[in-house]
This record gives sequence, structure tokens and C-alpha cells, in this order.
Amino acid sequence: MLEIPFLRHLAAADRVLIAGAGGGYDVFCGLPLYFALRDAGKQVWLANLSFTILESCTGRRRTPALLEIDADSQRKGFIDYFPEGYLAQWFRERGEEVSIFCLHRTGVVPLREAYEHLLAELNFDTLLLVDGGTDSLMRGDEEGLGTPHEDIATIAATYELPVARKLLACLGFGVDAFHGVSHYLYLEAVSDLIRQGAYLGAFSLTADMPGVELFRQATLSVFGQMPRHPSIVNSSILSAIGGHYGDHHSTARTQGSELWINPLMALYWCFQLEPVARRVQYLDAMMKTESMSDVAVVLIRWMATRREVREGRPIPV
Repeated sequence: MLEIPFLRHLAAADRVLIAGAGGGYDVFCGLPLYFALRDAGKQVWLANLSFTILESCTGRRRTPALLEIDADSQRKGFIDYFPEGYLAQWFRERGEEVSIFCLHRTGVVPLREAYEHLLAELNFDTLLLVDGGTDSLMRGDEEGLGTPHEDIATIAATYELPVARKLLACLGFGVDAFHGVSHYLYLEAVSDLIRQGAYLGAFSLTADMPGVELFRQATLSVFGQMPRHPSIVNSSILSAIGGHYGDHHSTARTQGSELWINPLMALYWCFQLEPVARRVQYLDAMMKTESMSDVAVVLIRWMATRREVREGRPIPV
């Protein structure tokens, strides 16, 4: 009872790749675990499915869909969006050289090749995908799927990766309501995974944890570098960790909408990855995609032809 199954899995790990599954700032949701694992003596690396225009960035090209970004990487052009590069610069300011392996926003086939390259080079024994939000658990027959393109592409790309431990952690319960996700159906999905023996427990981030404080510092530093592009998900999580509740806005990006910042947003919900992947009803079609356009087509066709659509309900509490 003193340690949940997820933490037992991590205790057994020696070499861990933490990867943001859903793009954008998702890798930041893995930073508390990154710092904790590193402090425990593990070798840990960071990766992220990137929304950055990686074709316009300098770095070490590993595969057509994989670019290693470090603190010296430069972004060309006028679009001020480069969270991975600014994160690497934040690490350098602390006296550390940390690279982030950035995966292009593309289809499953090139993403699989990128992850196979990372596995061959890093020889990690544990893959931990991190989702900022909860839509990665939507199987496909829910009324609202959120924004599943990147999450499910990443899950499909790593589903058959030959790694001893493959895990998924969701952080930010409630934030996907903005994108139409029913958290009633999310909790139903968790119950389904409990029955399968794939649920590894949940635990909360608190402000007094050293890794959480570093997560806060890193995230706010990157927000400062990109004032037009703060992360709504991470802003909400930090607000919840800070004890805010209800319609609290920490970024102008959410003005005009009603938020429900609450303590559940600071919970990691943890699962075995493969059973999560097997629940996805359009997984087979997703496995053949070569581009993000292919991924979008798979989802459009699935939404147009699916036989059942389950509506969400208010959570009766």
C-alpha cells in the first residue's frame, strides 16, 4: 500500500525515455518525473512530438522524422514557437546540457522508425509516454474525441516497440473538456483498464516536491520566452498545484471561456501502454499512416462510418 504499481515499475527501471505523446508542451508534463528519476540515479532522456516547425530548426538530424534539439539549436523564420529549444536553454542556464529528441508531427510509419532509432541508440528499458490531458484514453466511439491525432499516432507508433516496460501517464484531468471530451467517459475508460489489470494507480503532484518546483520554474521560463504561446494545459496544471480553484485564468489565451481549475488536474493517472493501444478502435488503420494528413483522413473516415456514438454525462458528484 505504500507504493503504487506505477512507481514500482519506475523503481525497476534503469534507462527511461520520457516522451510527450500529444505534441506541443506535453513533454513538460513529464518533467516532474524526469527530475525524480534522475535524482534516483536513473538515466533519463526527453522526447516530444513537436508542434515546432522542425524543418526550420538547426540540430542533429537522426531520422527523417527525428531531430535532436539542444541549447545551441536555432529557429529560423518569424513564428515564435520553440518550447523544446527554450527548455534546453533553461537547462543550460542551470549548468546542464540536456537535449530533447523532437519528433515531427507526422504519421505512424515514420514515427515508428524514429522510436526504433532511439531504442537502438539509447537502449532504454522503459518508455513513458506522457499526455497533457486525458484524450489519449478515448477509444473512438465517444461523442467527443478531443484532439487525438498526435496522441494516438504516438501510441500506435510505440505499440509494438520491443521494450520491457511501456507506460502512459495522463496529467491534467478536466482540461480536455474545452475540446469536448467527456470525463464521465474518461473515468469509464479507466474502469475498463482496471478490469484488464492495466491501471497502475494515480498520485498527485504537490508544490513542495523538488521536481514539481523545477517543473514550475522551467515552464514559466519558457512561457516568458514565448509570451504569445503559453500552454493552456500546463498553465491549468500549475494553477491547480498552486491551490487555485474554479474559473481562474493565468493566461490571456483562456479569457472569454469558463475554466474549472481543480485539484484533480494535478493527478498523474498511470497505465500500461499496450492495453490502452488495443482499446483504440481505429488502430489498424492508423498503423499504416505515413503523414499527419493520413492520420487526419483515418479519423475523418472513422468518424463518418462508426456505428456507435456514446454520449457523455455529467459526473454525478
